[in-house]
Amino acid sequence: MTAAACRVSTSRVRNAGVAAMFLAAAVALVPCVASAQTMPALVPQPQSVKPMTCRAPISLDRPLRFPKNVDPGGFEVLRDRWIALGIPAPFLAEKPDVVLDTSYAIVAFGPPRAGATETHPQWFEDTKYSLRTAGAVRIAQTEIGSFHLHRPPNGGQFDALMTLAQLPQRRGTHWTLPCVAIDDEPALSLRAVSDDVSRGPFPTMGYAKRRIRELAALKINAWSPYMEQVFFDPRYPFVAFPNSWTAAQLRELANYALRFHVDLIPEQQTFAHMHEALKWQALAPLAELPHGYLVAESDPRTYAYLERLIKAELAATNADFFHLGSDEPIDLGRGRTPRTAQAFADHVKRVTSFVHGTNVHPIIWDDAIQQDHSLLALLPNDVTIATFHYGVEATYRPYLDTIANAGFEQLVAPGAANWNEIYPDLQTSYTNVARFLGEAKTVKDVGGMFMTVWHDDGETLYDATWPALAYAAATAWQAKPVDDATWHRTFARVFFGSDDPSYARDLGALEAIRPLIRTTPSDPPDYLFWHDPFDPALQSRAQTMDLAGIRTRAESVLTHLWNARPPLNAGAAAAMKVGALRYDALARRLQIGKEARDDYDDARAHATGSNDAQVYRSLGVAKYLCWEMRDAIADIEPRYAAAWRAESTEPGLTHVLPRYRAAENAAQRCADRIDVVMREDYLRNHVVPAWDEVMGPAR
Repeated sequence: MTAAACRVSTSRVRNAGVAAMFLAAAVALVPCVASAQTMPALVPQPQSVKPMTCRAPISLDRPLRFPKNVDPGGFEVLRDRWIALGIPAPFLAEKPDVVLDTSYAIVAFGPPRAGATETHPQWFEDTKYSLRTAGAVRIAQTEIGSFHLHRPPNGGQFDALMTLAQLPQRRGTHWTLPCVAIDDEPALSLRAVSDDVSRGPFPTMGYAKRRIRELAALKINAWSPYMEQVFFDPRYPFVAFPNSWTAAQLRELANYALRFHVDLIPEQQTFAHMHEALKWQALAPLAELPHGYLVAESDPRTYAYLERLIKAELAATNADFFHLGSDEPIDLGRGRTPRTAQAFADHVKRVTSFVHGTNVHPIIWDDAIQQDHSLLALLPNDVTIATFHYGVEATYRPYLDTIANAGFEQLVAPGAANWNEIYPDLQTSYTNVARFLGEAKTVKDVGGMFMTVWHDDGETLYDATWPALAYAAATAWQAKPVDDATWHRTFARVFFGSDDPSYARDLGALEAIRPLIRTTPSDPPDYLFWHDPFDPALQSRAQTMDLAGIRTRAESVLTHLWNARPPLNAGAAAAMKVGALRYDALARRLQIGKEARDDYDDARAHATGSNDAQVYRSLGVAKYLCWEMRDAIADIEPRYAAAWRAESTEPGLTHVLPRYRAAENAAQRCADRIDVVMREDYLRNHVVPAWDEVMGPAR
């Protein structure tokens, strides 16, 4: 049978009703098998996808009818996606095309984990689902071990709907569902994303909700906002200024997340990283060092402050988990508290006591433990350890085994490698995620993933992290590794809703740029972008970089994305464009750092003769190159600001824009000083002073 014959309309079968559709699929009078080549790319890729015999693929030329008892969050995500793609909007109907099979649904508690209290029989949820799209759409689900007291039922159905949402394939102007049998379940039960909302970018409520929905569509089932000072505490209202969530807003986000089967896990710093609170005089007495970063474990007032903060966040979220931070206590022992393992353990015991008795599972970071293994014998046995390591390492087993061998449950925390970057270091993130989670799947008592996004420099765009987050979501769900060779094509189809291979090429180019910027840990790309391009030390390092290669790749991205607008998630494409613009500007600034200096030195070398035209020409070119730097930064600034405002509130942007203006002013100052040389030094005295003399602090 030809492919064209296989695509005959299924309306006649549908008119016979649901029972007739299943009969038609069963007898398969005219066999038609979807080949492996037509299998759609999905994120995550289900554990089993097999072609089915069918009379014809299900046409979506008319709206698909769903039963009224379908999971509301899953239906909402699917419906909105299909509408954006141009597929007729599905609707709820008394006589649906989609059959929900709940006869196999089981909700049961599993056996208690080792060391668990009776109130924590099993702290994660396993869901399985099956999806059939031959003749009709049939969804069946199984749920096992549900500890999530507040999560709505039908988690497996939600996951099935997220897969169904991605299944449609375009055939010319028509959309169809391929005939497939999918059986699926996650490799890791908890699949969380830790989201830094404390150090610059603070999401608007609208974008926070969109973020939750997009994560849920990738089968991420927990979102953990990382909070240092952003939860509004009426005792100290100024601490959360200028960005904050009230208890009511945090509750609104938690309830919204549950609609999409996502748990909101509060992640409140309780030990180090507390400077934004301790800088205020009212809370300064709690600091280990004056207005420092670490609260004093030895001061009882510390825990009076933290207890009310933690319990207020718990009350707002009805959380099943609570992340208590406690990472990087570098200042412990430098002030009034001894640096001992017992001091750290006592801190953890105190803060975990605030969530005990509330059916909440406490989480802490692992770095202090990795530095001092004696801590493991001192910690409460119901603590889960979030093991975070972000670089590319040959193996992560020593970190994993340290926690596992001590009998603690752990979450594995790779990173999006977006901090201090112009665009995330995709190569590093992909390798970190694949290797770290791959090894974690072979280690006992690994409860899941805790993927991290950080904004250390205060200016990175969240919309730039989606390729890394989707890669992590796929790796955590799938039993098999992500296919790196096809990943960007797969991601683009799912996330942008486009089969245009240019999006995949754009991502590949951005990934390839980063290794060309040869940096040390002290020279991340964002630092280099703002650094003085005329600095001799930076110019020396620039000679090892393929600046032309950086620009060629960046401009290939700009060529496609300049006017492109994908059907889905256009903000992520805009973040790619901003990243490409900044990469191109970085390389050009480094080129100008040499070219303008060379032109100036050429003018100086000819200033002693009668070469006025050449001197003026070389000085003029050097001045224009400084203007070029100014204009490039000025042109990027509004595009960056627009990308920021699409996702984050205004206060953080006001902290970043001065960097653009300072760079513009520095470039203008460079041009102005060369202009002085042309009109004063050379015109009047026929001399060109040395570059360093001209560009010094006062002239």
